[in-house]
Amino acid sequence: MSEIRHVAVMTSGGDSPGMNAAIRAVVRSGYHYNLEVFGVRQAYLGLCNSDIERLDTRDVGGIIQKGGTILQTARMPEFKEDNNQRLAVRRLNEHGIDALIVVGGDGSLAGALALHKRGVKVIGIPGSIDNDIWGTDMSIGVDTALDTILESVDRLRDTASSHERVFLVEVMGRNCGHLAIVSALVTGAEYALIPEVPVTMEDLGKGIEEAYLKGKSHAMIIVAEGANLKVLDIAKYLNEHDIGFEVRTTVLGHVVRGGRPTCFDRLLATRLGVEAVEALIAGKSGIMMASEGRSIVERSLEDVIGNKRDLNPHYAELAEILTR
Repeated sequence: MSEIRHVAVMTSGGDSPGMNAAIRAVVRSGYHYNLEVFGVRQAYLGLCNSDIERLDTRDVGGIIQKGGTILQTARMPEFKEDNNQRLAVRRLNEHGIDALIVVGGDGSLAGALALHKRGVKVIGIPGSIDNDIWGTDMSIGVDTALDTILESVDRLRDTASSHERVFLVEVMGRNCGHLAIVSALVTGAEYALIPEVPVTMEDLGKGIEEAYLKGKSHAMIIVAEGANLKVLDIAKYLNEHDIGFEVRTTVLGHVVRGGRPTCFDRLLATRLGVEAVEALIAGKSGIMMASEGRSIVERSLEDVIGNKRDLNPHYAELAEILTR
């Protein structure tokens, strides 16, 4: 057992619905185990600026249903630099903090690993709507983001079918097509364009024209932001080639990050937060708590950062069968 008495928690990188539930779980489970808990505002930037405050159980009341993060978040590419990492360790020591829990994506977890190597006791929690973190079935925020896309595309389909239009819907996913391909499957879209599978403009245009000739009243194309073809370029090409449909574009953008977290995300974040505190109490460090089936498991941060998550090949197979 460790001698940890003071634990800090931060949310880092892009915000994701459910982060507040994770903060709440860390704070309340921490006090259950007689720990004092601190919140770091604006992630590594706030840590280096000593923006740290004590959190009581009442401070996290009524936040589990809120999107975003009460601790706010920020990106700090400069944290890779040696002097900033040393400053972060100094700030933790100045506040008497024995351990740190970091909720975030790959970059955030890389920062956690760097602090672990400098002797700080650190546990990571995966928070990324893209579901691009290796070693976990799901990250905090993914389920809520998919629900937001689902509702948006369902609404767009109503107008698309009324006007015989093809809608190009851009969703987040710079390096990972999980959101695009899953939302295409569950909304019945005709195409999902993802970073992992490049397509040609000619093949896409031919497929949409065939859909028109078959008598379809509309078509939906879900495009990940990191796909090799961009929404505006696709719209320009389709408008220049008579495919039968009118063309409209919608970029969902950051709307996908917001909103009330779903039941799944609240429960996942809660379980990960409690397990992270218990791992610290058990003397563990340099790991990420992850979901595997129905269980919460441990992954080495070295492995998490050193591996790339691959798209589920079964989803690609389903898309090939269904999204035409």
